Amino acid sequence: MVRRYGPKKEWQKRLLAIKNCHNGLMLKNVAVLILPGTSPFEFGVACEVFGIDRSARGTGVPAFDFRVCTPAPGKVDTKTGFSIDVALGLEAAEDADLLIVAPYQWDAPVPEKVKQSLRRAHARGAWVMSLCTGAFVLAGAGLLDGRRATTHWQYSQQLAQQYPQIHVDENVLYVQDDRIITSAGTSAGIDACLHLVRTELGAGVAAAIARDMVVPPHREGGQAQYIARPLSLEGCSTLKDLVVWLSENLDREVSIAELSQRVHMSERTFARRFRAETGATPAAWINAQRVLLAQELLETSDLNIDEIARATGFGQAVLLRHHFVKALNISPASYRRTFRGSSAAMAVH
Repeated sequence: MVRRYGPKKEWQKRLLAIKNCHNGLMLKNVAVLILPGTSPFEFGVACEVFGIDRSARGTGVPAFDFRVCTPAPGKVDTKTGFSIDVALGLEAAEDADLLIVAPYQWDAPVPEKVKQSLRRAHARGAWVMSLCTGAFVLAGAGLLDGRRATTHWQYSQQLAQQYPQIHVDENVLYVQDDRIITSAGTSAGIDACLHLVRTELGAGVAAAIARDMVVPPHREGGQAQYIARPLSLEGCSTLKDLVVWLSENLDREVSIAELSQRVHMSERTFARRFRAETGATPAAWINAQRVLLAQELLETSDLNIDEIARATGFGQAVLLRHHFVKALNISPASYRRTFRGSSAAMAVH
């Protein structure tokens, strides 16, 4: 016998009640902490995901008790020249189930009372999330010690240098470590927020919010940030000419023996010197440059995957796909579709 519930609305309520509970903690009270120099876009992401009441739309999205707070209530300057008037102090975060730290001027000191507020939130089992450079605030509070974390790739080196006890991964969109989430810049903040909604409230609620925002409902956190780095010769003293030559001849097969002969070194000395000046082994450096060239060709040319594989020195399409996915956690076809649209992506096959 199949038991039938009453009207559709009733079983939707039952399902939502189950999804809304996570270890006895409801994701209901959401507080966003902003500090001087914040970024309006990432701040707006938190407002868009959690600050809009979608509960009456019949999609199962609950209404969040959403607050914006700051250490000194009043006008908070943004990095784009206007101010946000914030009426609530840090007391508004004391019962938050989720405390979000908006981007912060990474080299500015973190107020002690902000650190204490974050520590209390974490100690009581609340979720704590940083958007972009908000990771520096979490780091200053000691919440990221011994953890994996990320931030915008432009600031990842500063985060790693300033807080060497943190395992900084610049090659991801967001990281969840226990009940702490850190995200990269801009749209990665959307991904991190929707990931948390999915974790706490289920895929259906996350999809409903994403559909309302007209964004993809899910991107894996392990997907790489799209980092465009020009060839850097900083630190290359004895091998500068060789590095330039390599970058211009990525389609060629080269060996350690050939490269060491070009600079009149033994293979052992060359390998050691190359790593000291570039920070990578010759093979790893060449593969990274080939992937960067493949990115450029996928974005700017109509070459198919086989042609790009030959032009970048991978030779075979299967090798290009392997190294591309390994470096960026996304296929060449998906990468081209992201930057050139679905019609252009057909050329990659």
